[in-house]
Amino acid sequence: MTVLIWAIYAVFAAAALVALWRVVRGPSILDRVVAADVLLTEVLCVLGADMVINRHTQNLPVMLIIAAVGVFASIAIARFVARKDGQ
Repeated sequence: MTVLIWAIYAVFAAAALVALWRVVRGPSILDRVVAADVLLTEVLCVLGADMVINRHTQNLPVMLIIAAVGVFASIAIARFVARKDGQ
């Protein structure tokens, strides 16, 4: 079971590194926003996996705040880009 847990964390880490690479190297701001959303989703998945593995629910408020920040940031950036393109 321990090997499976480490394999899950390795997959999450690899996906987070790829998303972080896209945040740094993304050709446009929209690519960077999507990569940041993917990175936040990875954090949520790791926290959820930690809750399942350790059988607790202490991370739920943190997950809710991270999800809300991600949604509101995506909406704000989308509105900014839409307003910028409309000029």
